[in-house]
Amino acid sequence: MDDLFEIMRTTRSMRRLKPDPVPDDLLNRVLEAGTFAANGGNMQSWRFLVIRDPAIKAAAGAWYQKAWHEVVGPRYRSGGPAPGVTPERFARMLNAAEYLADHFHEAPVWIVPCLAGPRGSGSSIFPAVQNMLLACRALDLGTTLTTLYMMHEKETEAAMGIPDGYHSYAILPVGFPMGKFGPVRRSPLVDVVFDDKWGKGWDQGQ
Repeated sequence: MDDLFEIMRTTRSMRRLKPDPVPDDLLNRVLEAGTFAANGGNMQSWRFLVIRDPAIKAAAGAWYQKAWHEVVGPRYRSGGPAPGVTPERFARMLNAAEYLADHFHEAPVWIVPCLAGPRGSGSSIFPAVQNMLLACRALDLGTTLTTLYMMHEKETEAAMGIPDGYHSYAILPVGFPMGKFGPVRRSPLVDVVFDDKWGKGWDQGQ
């Protein structure tokens, strides 16, 4: 059980990935972990599109890159870091995000979680996504959850060949990380948890 908490504590967004192929046995384990997730009525209506074709990744990745350079990147750079984040750490995060935008198509494999029907809350897909993120960490694979491409949703989904009647909910670029895993940095509980009443601080000593 302790291993699970350590995996969660060290599942960082890994945006710099090596081009080395991901072995099928590891990819199968990640995908299977996704199917273990809770989902409404156990209908298992998810579909996971695995993309390794360089041409498809290049076509879809161009829309991701466009969204970053024209909208998201400038927006982040015109603002300041989140509370508790130093300017240096914020700059490193932005640099990593820009690297991902420019090299998105070079990730050896993408996993695209999809659901049928009109776009909904994602409550039946994001538990599967989280399972796959944790499975990647357990297998020393790097990935990150990104939805930035949805600024050009129709164009990107067309490039990925997603049929009418389905929607993608994220893209997980998967590969062996260039950097090292380490503890995530998050706000303490006292800053984000309320006790019975909104605004009443959480007493961690209870």
